[in-house]
Amino acid sequence: MDTTIFPKGEKAPAEYFTGTVWVRLLVPNDTTLNCQIGNVIFEPCARNNWHTHPGGQILIGTDGIGYFQEKGKPIQLIRKGDVVNIPPDIEHWHGASPDNEFTHIAINPNTQKGIVVWLERVTDEEYNNFK
Repeated sequence: MDTTIFPKGEKAPAEYFTGTVWVRLLVPNDTTLNCQIGNVIFEPCARNNWHTHPGGQILIGTDGIGYFQEKGKPIQLIRKGDVVNIPPDIEHWHGASPDNEFTHIAINPNTQKGIVVWLERVTDEEYNNFK
């Protein structure tokens, strides 16, 4: 039984993601709302690069088990129903755990400040450092 709320969308660019990730914009950015909302599906082990959001970001876990890490802090699990508030300009990454797909809604507010600043890839060593 398919329990997905939204279709998969487009495959995310390999330049900014490791593994297979699908992104569907639910609310494209505009100058009235200054907010972008997307549904993101990570296949097992998939993740995005380290990055920041000048306006901050909110992640809402909707399915599966994922990872989230702020630079210099331990990896946290994200599950269905979890909400992660990421302040502006905090370096972080997120993605699926090794054995599970993970889906989240990504809300990027204050986009007039910029949407995302992509940085280096998350290494396998960093990814596998979950304790």
